[in-house]
Amino acid sequence: MREEAPLCGKLCREVLFKKKKMEKWYIAAKRADFQAIGEKFHIDQVIARIIRNRDVVGDEAIDEYLNGTLEHLHSPELLNGCREAADLLLKKIEQKKKIRIIGDYDIDGVNATYILYRGLRRLGARVDYEIPDRMKDGYGLNIHLVELARGEGADTILTCDNGITALEQTEYAKKLGMTMIITDHHEPLYEEKEGEKFWKLPRADVLIDPKLESCRYPFKKLCGAAVAWKLIQMLYQISGLDPMALEFLPFAAIATVGDVMELEGENRIMVKWGLKALEETKNPGLRALIRETGLEGSSLSAYHIGFVIGPCINASGRLDTAKRSLRLLLAEDEAEARELAVELKQLNDERKDLTARGVEQAVMKIEHTPLGKDRVLVVYLPGCHESIAGIIAGRIREKYHKPVFVLTDGTDCVKGSGRSIETYSMFDEMVKCQDLFLKFGGHPMAAGLSLPGDKVEEFRRRINEACTLTEEDFVEKVMIDVPMPIDYITEELIGQLSLLEPFGKGNTKPLFAERDLKIQTCSILGKNKNVVKMTVWNQGGTAMEALYFGDVETFLEDLQKKWGREAVEKLLMGQSTDITLSVTYYPSVNEFRGRRTLQIVIQNYR
Repeated sequence: MREEAPLCGKLCREVLFKKKKMEKWYIAAKRADFQAIGEKFHIDQVIARIIRNRDVVGDEAIDEYLNGTLEHLHSPELLNGCREAADLLLKKIEQKKKIRIIGDYDIDGVNATYILYRGLRRLGARVDYEIPDRMKDGYGLNIHLVELARGEGADTILTCDNGITALEQTEYAKKLGMTMIITDHHEPLYEEKEGEKFWKLPRADVLIDPKLESCRYPFKKLCGAAVAWKLIQMLYQISGLDPMALEFLPFAAIATVGDVMELEGENRIMVKWGLKALEETKNPGLRALIRETGLEGSSLSAYHIGFVIGPCINASGRLDTAKRSLRLLLAEDEAEARELAVELKQLNDERKDLTARGVEQAVMKIEHTPLGKDRVLVVYLPGCHESIAGIIAGRIREKYHKPVFVLTDGTDCVKGSGRSIETYSMFDEMVKCQDLFLKFGGHPMAAGLSLPGDKVEEFRRRINEACTLTEEDFVEKVMIDVPMPIDYITEELIGQLSLLEPFGKGNTKPLFAERDLKIQTCSILGKNKNVVKMTVWNQGGTAMEALYFGDVETFLEDLQKKWGREAVEKLLMGQSTDITLSVTYYPSVNEFRGRRTLQIVIQNYR
């Protein structure tokens, strides 16, 4: 049972309205013997409390969380269909049959395609690949790609990061006499009748998907590239090669973070060790991209994958062709790798500009039409580049804390992407109006779809009529791990926090809080004036530097509402005031010219 308690006193009586998003602070109140855990594992009690808040319970689970190695990963033998697919592929290799890999155009699909292609090539397979064009083909397998594969002499289609919903396309391939092996990680289709689910699965020769109800694999949250890696591991084990196929670990890790999978259990171990391997990678393409994005020599984190490297890999599938990113990963020449890395960086910069314009248009529609009153936002932007609909949906979801679908005009229909909140399973809700879609699929938190242009308003109406979300669901919960005075912060504690990495979805960065910090000094920094730097004092008399990287204009407006314009002006001029803040924060060490100082980075404030 999840235990949580509102932050006591004034903080729990307020609901903060900031950027149209409601926010409520809670303290995670999960119980355990933190002193005993700390002593047993040689960690601070604060660290023990955070681990408990991540629902890691029991000595074995805590040890794996803190000290997990690749030995803790599950055997591919447990993945239903993995052995059968490996045996079938080895037979095709022996018969010299041509294998066509069909991947997807995002970071997961590109890395999955790379893993399968390189792995099969090492085994001597006649293998090539095809990645759908986002604009012409749309997501996943289609009839055109099946015909193309057959026309070019392929005997076998091997999908990755797609295929579990390709019922018609699989049937067509089988009629052409082709072998179909599907590897995927998405939710399979189903119909619900009288509360019971009836699964609709493609009739492939082999299906591999941990989401299948029949699959006994212990960890269900693998990305498509991790599933592909498991298949190559199985092939290597049978063939007497490296049973872990460790050469592909960094690619599975990149895809896991880039596809926003939960960083818990097997995923967390995969990413933790994959990041270490990435820092030492010999892959010319990855080395060139790390260099081009200014990360050479850095200690790489999940943040760098999610917000620096990953968007560059994704950019080619959005604005050009994902094959460009795949060529980067396959590049063996340093000059070619450098050229491709520069192109991907430029494409990502262009994507950022398009995204900013799309978000602005979406906000205008939500703010100035009845659309904003909907519980599920369906925003139709006809001129928006369809490749960035998902990114725009994500930004709008962050702003309003509502499920969001962003739709735009495709070549012959309307296409779109959705991003959800924790209390709304997007895929399950779409199933309720699946008769409207030409194609759809996804996860509880994200989905893609296409539908006829005359069905947009009907989709908006029906998805809202079926919605059962309440006003409470739209209040974002800010979950505080530990209410901790800043005088408790030490370099040793900050060092121990690194044991909890990598951070991301499912293993969020710890959040601390302290009430009524007095602001002693305040200044606005940065070329774009987008950083607030403060010195704060707590009631115990400890002073510390504090940084805030949020909306500076809103921050100053909020101070003025509470304390008045004159007080804020005095503060910015370095004069003494009575202004205080209650904050959530994360501690860090600032190193400048050989001098190390403790600081906090403010995440939320009141």
